[in-house]
Parts: sequence; C-alpha cells; structure tokens
Amino acid sequence: MLTRSPRTSTSRWSPTTISAENTSAVEPEYGVATSEYSAIQVVIHSRLSLAKQITQLAEFVLASAPIVPLSRHPAWLNVLQLALGHEPYAVQATSGGRIVGFLPLALLDTLLFGRFLVSLPYLNSSGVSTTIPQVQTALIERAVTLADELNVRYLELRHEQALDHPALTATFSAKVHMRLALPQTPEQLWKGFDPKVRNQIRKAEKQNFVVQWGAVEQLEPFHEVLSRNMRDLGSPVYGVELFRGILATFPGQAEICVVWAGKTPVATALLLHGWGVTEVPTASSLKELNSTSVNMLMYYHLLCRAVERNQRVFDFGRSTLGGNTYRFKKQWGAQPLPALWQYHLNDGQVGEMRPESPRYERAIRIWKQLPVWLTRRLGPQIVRGIP
Repeated sequence: MLTRSPRTSTSRWSPTTISAENTSAVEPEYGVATSEYSAIQVVIHSRLSLAKQITQLAEFVLASAPIVPLSRHPAWLNVLQLALGHEPYAVQATSGGRIVGFLPLALLDTLLFGRFLVSLPYLNSSGVSTTIPQVQTALIERAVTLADELNVRYLELRHEQALDHPALTATFSAKVHMRLALPQTPEQLWKGFDPKVRNQIRKAEKQNFVVQWGAVEQLEPFHEVLSRNMRDLGSPVYGVELFRGILATFPGQAEICVVWAGKTPVATALLLHGWGVTEVPTASSLKELNSTSVNMLMYYHLLCRAVERNQRVFDFGRSTLGGNTYRFKKQWGAQPLPALWQYHLNDGQVGEMRPESPRYERAIRIWKQLPVWLTRRLGPQIVRGIP
C-alpha cells in the first residue's frame, strides 16, 4: 500500500482538490507547465492490460493532490469487476512518457436496465483526475467515443465541479457532499459538538452497547444490519462479495464498525481511510432502535477513529440538500460541497434511473414488504445493474 506522512494542518478539503481547474502546485514527478504539453497520448487499458498499470496509476493519483480519498484508487476497477461483474476500463493520458491524467470507467451491462458506462458505480465521487485542461478534454473525448462504441445508454462522470465539454449535455446536482474538517484530538472533536449531539451520545452510552472494529470477520453482522435497513428503505442491497472484495483489496485502509446490543448487531458502517480523508460510503442502523441514539454513538466512534488516524477530513457521503440524512450529517458540523454528476446521453433521460423516479414507487412499496432473506438473495443481482 502507498503511504503518506501525517497531516501538518487542519484545512478543509475543497471540492477542487482533484480537478482540471487546479493547475498549480503539481507534484514534480508528474507536473510540468501547461505549455509543455505539445503531444498527449490517450490509451485505454481493459481487463487484460489493467493489472500492469495499477501501481503507476495509483502513484499518479496519490501525487495529484495533498488530500486523496481511497475511492480515487484505481484498484476499485478490480473490485467492481470481480464483485459485480462490471467490465473495467482505465483511460490513461501520457505526455513525454509520464502519466498526466486518468479516468476510471466501469461498464454495467444487464438485461433488466441496459448498458451504462460509469465512473464509478457504488462510489460517490470519481471521474477525471488531471491538473491540465487539455488532458481533461482528451480524457472526456475518449470516454465519449468509448461510450458510443459500447452502445451504452449514457456515460456518467461523478465529478465535484462541472467540467466543460460539449458532449456532456446533462447534469445531476440535487445532492451535495457532506464533509467535516477534523481537529487533531478526540477531546477537541467532542468540544466542537453541539450540546444536543453530546447529550444523544451520552444517552446511547448508557445503553451498554458494545462497539467492535474488524474486517472480514465482521462481514456477516455488517451485512445483516445493512440488508434489514435497505429492505426497510425499499432498496436492493449489495451482496457481501462487494464488501469482501473491498476489505481484501485495501487491508488496513478499509474496516468495518459494528455496534452490538448483547448478541445482536444493531448498527454498522464501512470506513475507507485514504490519505488525509476518511469516507463512510455505507452505514446502517436498525430503525426500531432509533430512540436509543445508537446511530449517534456509532458515528461518534467513526469520527474518533478518523481523528486517531490523523485524518484531516471526514466525508459523510452524499445527501439531498435539506433532506433527513442532510440534517443528520449537518448536526455534526459537516458542510455541503458540490456533487455534480455529468452525462453524455445516447438513450433516455438521466432521471429514469434515479431511485426517486416515479416509475419505481410501486416497486419500492413491494420491496419493503418482502422478507429480508429474499431481498438478500435478489438484491445483489438487481443493484449491480443500477448506475
């Protein structure tokens, strides 16, 4: 695994951290003045050639910004291919023999929903990694061409700010990233909470819950809680294979938190520790225990875990502005930052595949009534085809 020295400041993670607009302060190994890019070569590495490029692409991504989330690591292409069956593509730009840009893509191909090219499914933020506008354009153009070659319904790039390209004709911006700048000690973290938050944590601490950390040995209780929660929300659940793949690919950087009430798991989360930032892409708790504030206790431990690892930022994930999860994350002090997903459309509309689309209302109502064991069996085959 790549390593990075501990933080030296507590500045907030800007959404422009990894973007084509940020053309200054480039790492010496990869960065040269824009005028020096006279010839840019763009190649696509598919499944057979990707393995040889992972290390170099990871080094490029890590050197691209002071803070880099684990979700930017190119090894996610392997995880998605092995766990979900998505065909991986790494669009790589070079100049003078050096990598100057990278765009990971996964092909989703199912009979139920059709074909999509996404960067990247499951993850909240991916898309183009480059510091040079010309490279940004070259990567997007090749991705658009690939989307047309593969005859997908649309190309989806999960950016944090709009990238200018005429082929990107649609944008989904109803959600925001919720992120919190972290202090240097758990004591400072506690003092920074609103009194109402501290009271809810204390309330949960009186319930004798037990918090455990682990990896693959915690997969079954993790997936048990996740499956029940997703069924209650009316959403298909990812299979345990996805999370097993994440833990195996990122040992020491991906871990599971489980909160127990006696012998029953009641809340759980997956943490991804990157370089300066910790993300929580998946978290769940049992709704019947909402009155105990167990979810507050778990998130307090998640935040403390990130502080203990000297992280500078905690990424709560995306939320609809003003929605329930937005308010939950806002109470911890998290601030909204842009989440702009951009599209090259070939067939249909972006909103057709969104969970909030009216076309899925009946299916969601039915799903909520199914037994959990059945949703655990059917869910992974359904959700793998949803971009």
